[in-house]
Amino acid sequence: MLRLQNLEKEKFDEYVKNHKTKSHFLQSVSWGELAKVKKNLTPYYLGLVDEDNSIVAATLLLQKHLPLNMCYFYAPRGFVIDFKKKEILKVFTNKIVEFAKKKKAIFIKIDPDIIRNSINYLGEENKNKDYDLIFNNIKSCGFKHKGYTKNFETSQPRYSFRIDLNQDIEEIENHFSKTTKQRIAKSLKLDTEVTIGTKKDIPEFYHLMTLTESRKDFISYDEDYYQTLYEIFNGNENSAATLFLGKINITKTINSLEKNLKNINSQISILPIDNLSKSAKAKLKELTKQKENTKNEIEKYKKYKKEYGNDITLSAHMIIEYGDKAWVLYAGNHNILSETYVNYNTYFEHIKYCKNKGLKIYDQFGTIGDLSKDNPLIGLHDFKKKFGGDYVEFIGEWDYVTNPIMYFIFTKLVPLYRKIVKKISKKKLQNKMKNKR
Repeated sequence: MLRLQNLEKEKFDEYVKNHKTKSHFLQSVSWGELAKVKKNLTPYYLGLVDEDNSIVAATLLLQKHLPLNMCYFYAPRGFVIDFKKKEILKVFTNKIVEFAKKKKAIFIKIDPDIIRNSINYLGEENKNKDYDLIFNNIKSCGFKHKGYTKNFETSQPRYSFRIDLNQDIEEIENHFSKTTKQRIAKSLKLDTEVTIGTKKDIPEFYHLMTLTESRKDFISYDEDYYQTLYEIFNGNENSAATLFLGKINITKTINSLEKNLKNINSQISILPIDNLSKSAKAKLKELTKQKENTKNEIEKYKKYKKEYGNDITLSAHMIIEYGDKAWVLYAGNHNILSETYVNYNTYFEHIKYCKNKGLKIYDQFGTIGDLSKDNPLIGLHDFKKKFGGDYVEFIGEWDYVTNPIMYFIFTKLVPLYRKIVKKISKKKLQNKMKNKR
């Protein structure tokens, strides 16, 4: 007899992090506790156990409380189960539905970590041979598929780039685009460095996040959110949050440029003054161009030093580790000195870091499916693509409706009402501004 029970956090994490195919940080105890503290959600760590008290399926369920003592549940990247096993999936779903109904839930949302297909750096497509079976198994349990969205309409990204860390680091680097390799090389030539930060560096990280989000015209979280995330994930032995800081020491960079300038002058000095061959003339022209560019670079960095100081953090990324995987969860960059390509170097450093730790998958956590040139998010996609990971598409969101009337009100009428109110408010504001003129 299979039964549903609330699991102890340690037991739950042990099962989830070691699951062969479905371990994910969004199903971790750490994420559940963060959602409780910072998002006012109630986490439940549920497991389906057999007669021997062995876990055969599990899920983190996050309860969102609504008016009238109602709620809905969300299993981010859940369930943690073998979706090919239809009967166990049905039993688990039925048990979850019973649990949810007792809590007056309107619906249950899942978005499993199931890949529909992937495309490698060569453009070769690899379809999930079990996809149709899994899709039909979920559907047969009563879930309704919410469609194949193309951008960031869903709770979690439906597309991402993933790097297989089982490859040698040389092979991983070989899959980088030519531009990426060149930019990493330039960043290293300028003596930039990447260090691992601590809790005291969160304010700097937050500052770069606000700069990045301001460029995109939105602000997502306050500083305390990132502090709490860092503390929770590093306070649990099963997870980790690592902060990578891409920095520039302008004095070192100027010294490197001056050394390069000296080398250029040395090359020019050995060229004969008279009777230059055609190739020598071409070389002189190129060296002269390099000399002027380098001198301009030196002057530019001297100005930056006066304005911003000597040591500047230009890039800050937060990496989440759980089980045998890592995710680039947040990345912030300064508005200045993008030509140093510290962002590229920072990415490369945490790829190597994850590889050296023995992790198996490196997930860049989110891109788009609409690759039209006029999509404002295409730049994000193109940047992540340059690191040569597999372009993966996930199955998407599913809802199990437990209260059809309230589900219709919540998912259709409430958004419509909010849209109308927003439109009226905007109209009033426009009229107010017009009258002031």
